[in-house]
Amino acid sequence: MDVRSFMDLDCWKVAREFRNRISMLAKSFPVEEKYGLTSQIKRSSRSVTANIAEGYGRFHHQENIQFCRMSRGSLTETLDHLTVALDEKYISEDQFFDFKTELERCLKVLNGYINYLRKLKSSTK
Repeated sequence: MDVRSFMDLDCWKVAREFRNRISMLAKSFPVEEKYGLTSQIKRSSRSVTANIAEGYGRFHHQENIQFCRMSRGSLTETLDHLTVALDEKYISEDQFFDFKTELERCLKVLNGYINYLRKLKSSTK
């Protein structure tokens, strides 16, 4: 496949699907969480795709890798927010494990992209 934009990256596509699912989930949280958990989980999931996009736009492999690492951190932060939702009984254990599985898929694809960038970086030295 020809990559002409960050939107062509598999890691961005998978993270976008995840982000959209998180956004829909957040709409089901109680109103009193609007400025708390709802805002935090939406921001962390949005940060995943935003950092992939920003890293892609840097045109230097090391900077791109660094932004992808920040995306990984945002995925981990989103997982923590999901555990809060579980603990507060806003989601069921089944929902939690479905989201966790999807998050792990995002992480796997993102790690694959990071490894690809590392190989490119070492081949251009």
